[in-house]
Amino acid sequence: VTIKMAAQMKLFRSCRQLPALFTAQKLLPCANCIRRSASTAGQSHGQYCMELVRKYDYENYLCVLLLPSTAHQAAFAVRAFNVELALVRDSVSEKNIGKMRMQFWKDTLSDIYREIPPQQPVAQELAKAVNSCGLTRRWFSRILDNRIENLDDQPHRNLSALEDYSEHTVSSVLYLTLEILGIKDVHADHAASHVGKAIGISTALRATPYLAGRRRVLLPMDVMIQCGVSQEDIVRGKQDQKVKDVMYEIASLSHSHLEKARSLKKDVPRKAMPAFLPALSCDSYLKRIQKADFNVFDSSLHQRDTLLPLHLLLQKLKRTF
Repeated sequence: VTIKMAAQMKLFRSCRQLPALFTAQKLLPCANCIRRSASTAGQSHGQYCMELVRKYDYENYLCVLLLPSTAHQAAFAVRAFNVELALVRDSVSEKNIGKMRMQFWKDTLSDIYREIPPQQPVAQELAKAVNSCGLTRRWFSRILDNRIENLDDQPHRNLSALEDYSEHTVSSVLYLTLEILGIKDVHADHAASHVGKAIGISTALRATPYLAGRRRVLLPMDVMIQCGVSQEDIVRGKQDQKVKDVMYEIASLSHSHLEKARSLKKDVPRKAMPAFLPALSCDSYLKRIQKADFNVFDSSLHQRDTLLPLHLLLQKLKRTF
């Protein structure tokens, strides 16, 4: 175990710090550009997906590395698909262009399930994952449909709407991860639902400073109205008690879902535990924002949790989350 831990930590230390998914800012290249760049760099499709996740979704990159090695290729394909969709909004200046790019992925998904995927790295790897793991199309469709709706930049009407969005996007990725691991268990699915909601809700908090800098506010309107906070207050980066109250309410909901998921651990198959490692980064952020008195703009929240790789490894060895 000691040798394995040392090897894993050496691998983690070798990884450079790169932006998380919600702060990704680079332009999304067209399919032809992706194909050419992958070919020119001598990358395999699998390597391309792995690098894409490492670059834009670093925390989940670490989590995938801690899955059984037989699950790596399929899990990186699913995560890369999720990254591709998440990058669309920040890579376009017009909503219609974003919809066109999303339509490409809708068509691609259809082609994958017709076994004629386009010659694009993520699509090719996703097709392999679908065929080898029997991945359910409905989970991909839920992610796509909700990402498309999110192109409007409209704030969530209420906390329930944020919960639903998190279920349809983050939880769906976890359901796919469970399928990759060969887990078909109602208790694991129940835990995945709550973990996904916890992560999705905390991500709404984590993304707030980045989005505010672009005059975009997606926080639930009911909480903001209840606390007497306007969208302009968020855009201006106000740090008064009213704004902190908004963040407290949202963080509390995330924490409640995380605690509910952990209360289900005793019924979840041990083989499924690695799928829930992403819960640790959510837990880390919730603890840090509490320490910052729920000031979402506190500079300490923008720093990477350097102990996260170790915590992930320890939780994997303990088979828990």
